[in-house]
Amino acid sequence: MAGASEVTLGTTVVDTDVVISETDGHFICATLDWSSAGSCRCGSCTWDHASILNLNLSRQVLLNAVKEFSPLKLRLGGSLEDMVTYQTDPNKVCKPFVANASAYFGYSDGCLSFARWDELHEFFNKTGAVVVFGLNALNGRITLADGSLGGPWNHTNAESLIRYTAKKGYTMLGWEFGNELSGEGVGTRIHAAQYAEDVIKLKSLVDQIYQDLPHEPLLIAPAGFYEENWYAEFIDLTKSSSSVNVISHHLYSLGSGKDEHLVRNILDPFYLDDVSWTLSNLSALIKRTGTSAVAWVGEAGGAYGGGRHLVTDSFVSSFWYLDQLALSSKYGTKTYCRQSLIGECYGLLDTNTFKPNPDYYSALLWHKLMGPKVISVNFNGTNKIRAYAHCAKHSKGITLLLLNLDQTIGAQVEVSSKATNSSNSGHLMESTREDYHLTAADGNLYSQTVLLNGEALLLNFFDEIPALKPIKVDSSQPINVAPLSIVFVHMPSFHAPACL
Repeated sequence: MAGASEVTLGTTVVDTDVVISETDGHFICATLDWSSAGSCRCGSCTWDHASILNLNLSRQVLLNAVKEFSPLKLRLGGSLEDMVTYQTDPNKVCKPFVANASAYFGYSDGCLSFARWDELHEFFNKTGAVVVFGLNALNGRITLADGSLGGPWNHTNAESLIRYTAKKGYTMLGWEFGNELSGEGVGTRIHAAQYAEDVIKLKSLVDQIYQDLPHEPLLIAPAGFYEENWYAEFIDLTKSSSSVNVISHHLYSLGSGKDEHLVRNILDPFYLDDVSWTLSNLSALIKRTGTSAVAWVGEAGGAYGGGRHLVTDSFVSSFWYLDQLALSSKYGTKTYCRQSLIGECYGLLDTNTFKPNPDYYSALLWHKLMGPKVISVNFNGTNKIRAYAHCAKHSKGITLLLLNLDQTIGAQVEVSSKATNSSNSGHLMESTREDYHLTAADGNLYSQTVLLNGEALLLNFFDEIPALKPIKVDSSQPINVAPLSIVFVHMPSFHAPACL
């Protein structure tokens, strides 16, 4: 690991008496997108081999990358989901998306064939992925005087897909309704009252279709950008029927991928904090309304417009990504779906080579080390250090996440406990911890290769994901956090009553 010419001191105080929030057991999720082959953003045309309809599902590196999570949640959706039809007659040809400037989102209706749906489920079964599928919510709509879309949802085509899926015995974690149609919408919008009416209808269909089956999928909505009044009305109209299990929303907190200040924003602690308002406001709304539904971040790519090559697919991206995972956990989010697993310039996997980008390894370390229970932590020192703590996953103790946003100054971080009657001083003097230091290859923030404890994380000849090995450190020693580095610290001997 690179040394620092300057070092600042800091203390992380962990309150291990209370769990402040709790995520799902499997918090990490990634998306597959419908985008058409003709969609060219972030300097390349990547969707000709990375979309739901044309992704090569037999690539060994893809299989290995998804298997490594055991399981990875996958959300299938995106803007064009509301233009997709589902094959109902095997004798009718399923046509691909075709560019159409006069159509919503710039494309005419595409089609999901029986054969492709079967292929996708074979892939899910091979990899152990659990799946959420976004349904077309625009069938049957008419344009209203205010420019929004209204009229009751025509559920016939969606119902045929759900029935086919259930009949084939395909397991679904959830069905999601529509994409970015809430509030002001993206491309178009639907009023909350109509949306609620249609979700209640969908819930009735799902109940009926799965009534004799052992598992009923979750119903997830509205998969849009959070606008408090719209979300409040939607929740109020659906809570009595318990029609919605998950309230989902989308985040692109870095703004446009074309923003010339993108990297500056990623490394700005005040900018990173901006997303807290949305996360905390939705959390408060859910508590205030008394709904049984929980919050998910259903899609988040950092920068919209496909991200930016050598930023959202490079090492520097892990600072905003891990910070947002941590903030989302802190504010009660149960699942966080990254846009995308593969596709454009914000994929966890490189769109052309399928090799993991740095954020893939960041997600995998989170998945392996950070348990569902979130505990409070306070860092005393520079605001360039971001500190978070969870109960450890599959072990005693805790896992810390430390991010150093400073470009030149490292940090030595002591860890102490705020717990009542804590005996951590004695425990830490006699124990070891496991450190996972992430840095950029050659010190280049824009590198697509990440180092773990100084060693490059690279696929082997068989395209297998490398083992993520820690270094053992005497727990009494401070944690060294190099400039522009990320450290996961697993402390199995750290006494944490809240984690027992």
